[in-house]
Amino acid sequence: MLKASTAPNKPPRPVASRFAMLTRFHAGYFRISLALSGQALLWRTLSDRSTDPSALHPLVQSLPSAAFVLLWSLALLTLFALCVLYVARCVVRLPAVRAEFRHHVGMNYLFAPWISWLLLLQATPFLRPDAPSYHMLWWAFSLPILVLDVKVYGQWFTRGRKFLSMVANPASHMTVIANLMTARAAAKMGWHEGAVAMFAVGAAHYLVLFVTLYQRFLGSDSLPAMLRPVFFLFFAAPSMASLAWCSISMSFDTGCKMLFFLSMFLFASLVSRPTLFKRAMRRFSVAWWAYSFPLTLLALASAEYAQEVREPAASVLMLALAVLSVLVTLALMVFTALRPNDLLPHDDPFFAATLPAR
Repeated sequence: MLKASTAPNKPPRPVASRFAMLTRFHAGYFRISLALSGQALLWRTLSDRSTDPSALHPLVQSLPSAAFVLLWSLALLTLFALCVLYVARCVVRLPAVRAEFRHHVGMNYLFAPWISWLLLLQATPFLRPDAPSYHMLWWAFSLPILVLDVKVYGQWFTRGRKFLSMVANPASHMTVIANLMTARAAAKMGWHEGAVAMFAVGAAHYLVLFVTLYQRFLGSDSLPAMLRPVFFLFFAAPSMASLAWCSISMSFDTGCKMLFFLSMFLFASLVSRPTLFKRAMRRFSVAWWAYSFPLTLLALASAEYAQEVREPAASVLMLALAVLSVLVTLALMVFTALRPNDLLPHDDPFFAATLPAR
């Protein structure tokens, strides 16, 4: 007879869920598509013949045209893959998506995929702004932003006087940037009234948000240390505003310059405080991708400024910001390729905050 085992029966190890990745995946990963789509628009702008020829235009023109198409295609494929993953998350992990929609940081990144689509639409080498398909795509990408506007901004002025001060954080600038990006795309296709309307909505709420955040700028307790790179959105919003108004007014006028100089001041204020980002830089995470998109918007605004003033100093500034933006994006791509496991950590602040309550 075989002896009966006296060892206690150990419970079987839990089988890893096939959908564990979808649980940890969230809208914050669209920072990657924002960065790549922004780069596509930056290189499209710099390759334009109207760009200051004394700066980057000869360098960009020396690159093969296939390089830009490859960059645009990479951004498109990345955005499409992220959208597919998020749709799958909505199907499989709907409670987590609902929790994310109620999260004071995660909710703002629901604007990110639509901003990315609008960036790619403006950078596309295959469609002209006056094409009917361009107009249809603008509506397809802008209507979700309008729906989210009604939801988010409606809460700001109907949930009590202290609601905004409790939920406002640097990621809230995404809501403003979405409206300004919509305005710029509308102006590019010649719809002046729609562009002005979207700009008005974005500018009005930017003023409210700027004052609210400026009063509590040093109190970064509402944002986990891991997400401190999101502070770069402080200068992304005025940079986007200058680009949007430039497209509406058809010139980089005094108002655009004021917004651009405000962006430069906020950028200098942040980079002069590296200790603010010290804890966030200890370990690579998807939050690092938040550095790239604001730098790209600042580089785009500097390109418009250089085109307007035609001064050597402005061209040097454009060159420096464009190179910095490209180098940061390339570095992030290298880090992502070398350390893919760090993109889905178990201690991600989004992951912990968007788990549905049991």
